Amino acid sequence: MKQVLAFGASNSKKSINKQLAISAAEQLKLATFHVLDLNDFSLPMYGIDEETANGIPEKAQEFNALLQKTDGIILSLAEHNGSYAAVFKNLYDWLSRIDKNVWKDKPLLLMATSPGARGGLNVLTTAQSTFSRMGAKSLVVFSLPSFHQNFQDGMVIEETLQPEFLAAVAAFEEQL
Repeated sequence: MKQVLAFGASNSKKSINKQLAISAAEQLKLATFHVLDLNDFSLPMYGIDEETANGIPEKAQEFNALLQKTDGIILSLAEHNGSYAAVFKNLYDWLSRIDKNVWKDKPLLLMATSPGARGGLNVLTTAQSTFSRMGAKSLVVFSLPSFHQNFQDGMVIEETLQPEFLAAVAAFEEQL
């Protein structure tokens, strides 16, 4: 059976993006999943001076090894001021120093949600423009606007978005 990693690109203990990633993973029919919490991968702020002085942190190497072992990735991006959350950007920077093929030629279900009506579209656009160059074999993309109105009890509930969400998960699973 295929193995999938799911995580929200946030360090919030109540991350709505982690909730969305878990919901997507729970819809998988032909794969099992493991949920990652970025709080378990605390890293120093990336900088060339830090890397030169101390090398690649063990937690970045551990995350990289998990990506290597998986068959696919479900990632829901938090959007902070129109871009990646600092915790994710820092991890992403460290991972790219280990291997420019960050996503290891794996299929990626790339999502974002936010409390607002745009659903993280800015950060999704940024990620779409770079992740395929960084080793995402295929990108399936889904945005959930207005999280608190459109998500309840672990599921997308809005009647037009729910089929779109389920179709994105199915399309991702076909790529595994």
